[in-house]
Amino acid sequence: MDLQDFVKLFILVNLLTVCKAYNYTTYFYQQKVDHFGFTMEDTFIQRYLVNDESWEGNNGPIFLYAGNEGDITLFIDNTGFMFDIAPEFKALIIFAEHRYYGVSLPYGSKSFSEPKYSGYLTSEQALADYAELIAYLKDNIPGAELSPVIVFGGSYGGMLAAWFRMKYPHIVQGAIAASAPILQFTDITPYEDFAKVVTADFAKESAECVEVIRKSWSAINEVTADDAGKTWLSDTWNLCDPLVSEGNVTDLKYYLMNVWTNLAMVDYPYPADFLAPLPAYPIKVVCSHLTDSRKDPKPLLEELFDGLTVYFNFTGKTECLNYKQQADERLNDQGWDFQACTEMVMPFTYDGVNDFFEPSTWDLEAYSEQCKAKWGVTPRPRMAQLIYGGMEIEASSNIVFSNGLLDPWSSGGVMWNVSETVVSVIIPEGAHHLDLRSSHPDDPQSVIDARLEEKHHIKKWIDSYMELVSEDMI
Repeated sequence: MDLQDFVKLFILVNLLTVCKAYNYTTYFYQQKVDHFGFTMEDTFIQRYLVNDESWEGNNGPIFLYAGNEGDITLFIDNTGFMFDIAPEFKALIIFAEHRYYGVSLPYGSKSFSEPKYSGYLTSEQALADYAELIAYLKDNIPGAELSPVIVFGGSYGGMLAAWFRMKYPHIVQGAIAASAPILQFTDITPYEDFAKVVTADFAKESAECVEVIRKSWSAINEVTADDAGKTWLSDTWNLCDPLVSEGNVTDLKYYLMNVWTNLAMVDYPYPADFLAPLPAYPIKVVCSHLTDSRKDPKPLLEELFDGLTVYFNFTGKTECLNYKQQADERLNDQGWDFQACTEMVMPFTYDGVNDFFEPSTWDLEAYSEQCKAKWGVTPRPRMAQLIYGGMEIEASSNIVFSNGLLDPWSSGGVMWNVSETVVSVIIPEGAHHLDLRSSHPDDPQSVIDARLEEKHHIKKWIDSYMELVSEDMI
């Protein structure tokens, strides 16, 4: 990266940190592009955010958030648990941005242009980034040389947190892996389970709500069968880009699948703006509009749009429905799409009977062809379990896997105690990594209890580590 590019990056960072929920200082670290080879010496600038308000030095703990598939500011704004407990532990808080996301782009605008640039986007390289960063921080922050490190993460970040502890136990003393679907891979978790959880979340509000969504797919297909119908739906739903082809209709249905999934993920008990600005218990609000599945296709789709508006325009400030943007623009669909075509191959199926989605099967051959055509890469569907162990993680230690039962990703989560030190925390009323969010007056008791248990383990990990350090110093 040349000086001009870096100046542009720094200006962007300053713009991104204007509307922050927590205080932090932005720093950059020069990382190797390839940690595992010796034939290339390219480097890139990795961003990380630091909050030292509770830090007193003296080898106090470091709380590291393992950044996931998006701009790191999105995750610092939605991970208040670390800030809530930092004063008690006198912890230094670090949020590390994942390579190829946010502004941590190894090859700038060329990062996704061809495999020779994009091919270094892997979880293994990201974990090595975090290990290098911690080593650097311990060497350069006074009073941190012997600090224990506790890693936190939610969703893919939760997977990284768990894998970080598994792969680098000498660097990370414990991991809080929230909503971490480390089992959502080929031949481990039944492919249909994810869709069942999404549907169950809506079914708890009303059976009619589920039926409206289930019937909407055939209604869309019927209405958009001709150009006049495409125009009608484009106008009725106020689409930013009108439907002019079958490809557009497919994109719209894919958007809807993500909307219903996202609503299940963020069915929080209070208003929040993770993925999208939404009211408390957004599924309840959406389902209050979806009450009559007996309508003909066009009236049914008008009804569906009323519910859909809760998701894409709860603030009333959105001018049109952009079905080409899935969620918060700080999430990088491009980067995750590439990862899903390499090592993060997570099969899903839908039958339209036990779930409310349009039926769809899993076809690895067709999926591989699409990945090859789009990215020039071939998926390795068993790579993640080969590298990280899949179900065979008994040799690991000091990991808390937390899962909310409202969260569809819990279908691929660790839902049992693997050992005395690799434990499962279940949150019956919890949606996607609710426990990592800041405490709130409307929190259910189950998430309050989960955080207390997580704090108990964090303290135990820190105390155990400091005892070993003290013994070594005697």
